[in-house]
Amino acid sequence: MHVDFSDIKIQDFYVHRVGNKANDEALVLASGAADADDEVKAALLQMFTSPFTAEKAANSEYYQFYHDSGLQFNVTYTLATQAFSQPEALMEISGELAKYLYEQSNHPKIKAGEFYVVLFNDCVIDGTNHRALGLFKTENRDTYLNVYQEDGNFEIISRQGININKLDKGCIIYDMERGDGFVVSVIDNTNKSEARYWIDDFLHVRQRQDEYFKTQNALNMAKSFITKGLPQEFEVTKADQAELLNKSVQFFKEKDEFSIEEFANEVIEQPEVIESFNSFCNDYQQEHDLRIEDSFSISDAAVKQKARSFKSVIKLDKNFHIYVHGNQEFLQRGYDEASGMYYYQLFFNEEA
Repeated sequence: MHVDFSDIKIQDFYVHRVGNKANDEALVLASGAADADDEVKAALLQMFTSPFTAEKAANSEYYQFYHDSGLQFNVTYTLATQAFSQPEALMEISGELAKYLYEQSNHPKIKAGEFYVVLFNDCVIDGTNHRALGLFKTENRDTYLNVYQEDGNFEIISRQGININKLDKGCIIYDMERGDGFVVSVIDNTNKSEARYWIDDFLHVRQRQDEYFKTQNALNMAKSFITKGLPQEFEVTKADQAELLNKSVQFFKEKDEFSIEEFANEVIEQPEVIESFNSFCNDYQQEHDLRIEDSFSISDAAVKQKARSFKSVIKLDKNFHIYVHGNQEFLQRGYDEASGMYYYQLFFNEEA
């Protein structure tokens, strides 16, 4: 799924001020549409859409609204549906969204901020125009300096303002797959000390079960087997594990389609280890309450994102790290009885 924001336009938008209910801060609702000229709208478009561009991981990982008792009980989903069905009522709907966000802002660490409800046109997804609804919140302020000349002298004054390159929280709801909870992009730059109220309480979304999701799960399972499951049943060195991690990533990079049987035969190889891998896969699915599909189309974006965590590093005491990118046969492990220490022999042709 490819999203193109190059022709996107703001049809209508409203801004409200949402305080922290737990700290008795106020909720201030707008009485009309926000007033902004073309230059300001261009800056807002940059702030709203840049975190979701193709260069960012957020544009590859998509979500859906859900509720354990049924989609109709998800408040944000219901109000988003109304916004698409009745765009002329966006002011009232945006107010209801602000009220609902305020009700969820009941943790003392949640910051007050501006809440934007934006209706977009001309959002191109896989070559087709779609409408979209944006929900955004700005909480933090940066210091800016203004330098100006007066009577031959230069004066510098500081101002507090919103950095359009640092959106705190946001989501874009694409008007597609409505019956399944829409397709939703989410960003949440929440500090670890804050509550995850934006994703968990206000939006109440879960990851969409697409190719990205399936690829991500399969890679996570493979890594977990190599680093945790394999050493419990077999005697393997860190170098062996590093080689398997490299082979796993390479498999996903080179293939267009994933087959769990093909992965086991090409990466795991040894029959007794394949048997252990299959058993681990079944246990992993039950433990994490998910399904690893037997076959699916591989998401290149997911591979690129997850490959960063497949670091084939052998850590030796506190002094040395060995990074293994292949050719594990040139790395040999041994034990020196004289010193009572382990060692690695590394064979190479030339130093870079």
